[in-house]
Amino acid sequence: MNKYLQSIIDRDPAARSKLSVILTYPGVKAVFFYKIANFFSLAKFHLVAKIISQLARFLTGIEIHPGAKIGKNLFIDHGMGVVIGETSEIGDNVTIYHNVTLGGISPSINSNQQRNNKRHPTVMDKVVIGSGAQILGPIIVGKNSKIGSNAVVTNDVPENAVMVGIPARNIGVSTEEFKPYAVTEETKKEKR
Repeated sequence: MNKYLQSIIDRDPAARSKLSVILTYPGVKAVFFYKIANFFSLAKFHLVAKIISQLARFLTGIEIHPGAKIGKNLFIDHGMGVVIGETSEIGDNVTIYHNVTLGGISPSINSNQQRNNKRHPTVMDKVVIGSGAQILGPIIVGKNSKIGSNAVVTNDVPENAVMVGIPARNIGVSTEEFKPYAVTEETKKEKR
């Protein structure tokens, strides 16, 4: 727990102390509830898992499906409106800002054919996803990539990519370890 809280302090200049992170960060609470819900999901108590997930959504504004797979030190900053779908996989030290969706693209027609199929993204280690970004479908977002705010990503993203736009396109290589909201020198140039 101590390493997790320190990882948030390292990525958020507004974080003043570990106690304030525990008490006031909805993303921390959502991850805590997710771990409980995921335990019940893995134990095949799916209804209990979904009830816990919905309680967390009510309390935090963040919806994480109990079946998602989440690595170490996920930081959901601000958090309101974040949706992480059932077959999403998230690596270690990923940062997600508010209104991000890790969603599917398949229509709800014939849902039975979609059960137990990979429908949501896989986000590798140390990815930063800016606010409002939509990452859709069973795609892979490569390690150390930056997804700019409001980008819509529907294709695989290579490692160290900087993705912006609708549809998202790769505008360069990210050489920086962490940048809040996935803003880099490359994305600043793109706006001009």
